[in-house]
Amino acid sequence: MSNTLRAFINLSQNPIVNLIDYYQGRNRINNTGKALENFIQDIFAGTLNEKDENKRLEKYTEIFSYQGNQNNPPDLILKNSDAIEVKKLQSKNSAIALNSSYPKAKLYANSPLITNACRTCEEWEEKDIIYTIGYTDDNSLKSLWLIYGDCFCADKDTYERIKNTISDGINSISDIEFTQTNELGKVKKVDPLGITDLRIRGMWHIANPNKVFNDIYEFDDNATFQAICILKQDKYNYLPKKDRESLESLENITIENIKIKNPNNPVKLIEAKLLTFKVA
Repeated sequence: MSNTLRAFINLSQNPIVNLIDYYQGRNRINNTGKALENFIQDIFAGTLNEKDENKRLEKYTEIFSYQGNQNNPPDLILKNSDAIEVKKLQSKNSAIALNSSYPKAKLYANSPLITNACRTCEEWEEKDIIYTIGYTDDNSLKSLWLIYGDCFCADKDTYERIKNTISDGINSISDIEFTQTNELGKVKKVDPLGITDLRIRGMWHIANPNKVFNDIYEFDDNATFQAICILKQDKYNYLPKKDRESLESLENITIENIKIKNPNNPVKLIEAKLLTFKVA
């Protein structure tokens, strides 16, 4: 099984900064978004140096139980382990667009926003979710955050309260025909001719970790590449001891004990780990 610590070790031992050059030769990929997705798969699967495409795909099958699409979270699920959401930014401090999917501290199998293939990829009810946020230019990966949702996002009730209040308000309008939808609302036959429909969609954004955690980690503008990972202390302790020992033996990775604000109650602090790796 793979996990975040193994992925961080793989990344530190094989820092592929120029994504386009690396993946274009292997898969004819010509955009950094798709190259970033491949890079995330490879660091978790341990296939960064695998040249045989069939062996690489076989390894993916061993490591992942699900691979998604742009319209439905998540992008990947590690077998019997965490979900992974990949986000690409072209500005180091810009907000992260989540579109119709609100921020997630956890991923739930009963969520209406996931596909049936995701729901049935294995037996599960709840998964930790890792946001992997890559800052790129047209060719290169400048930084990568790996941050667990429960360090970053509030519980689902916080977001669903807003979503449901808006939906209930829309549904309370009289003399309007509504359609069942996973969006905020869909109104049919708005005009007297019955030829106009209205879709009401949520467009969720969440602040960049560089801003949210600027008191914990200062972005290094002089580094060619930097990787940052934040996870709760109890999650770190839960991951395999051999992977923790491997990580802690590497001199090019910095490991710090930190305290972060509880996303549900900022006056409470959470014990966490900060992992960092840089290429000068």
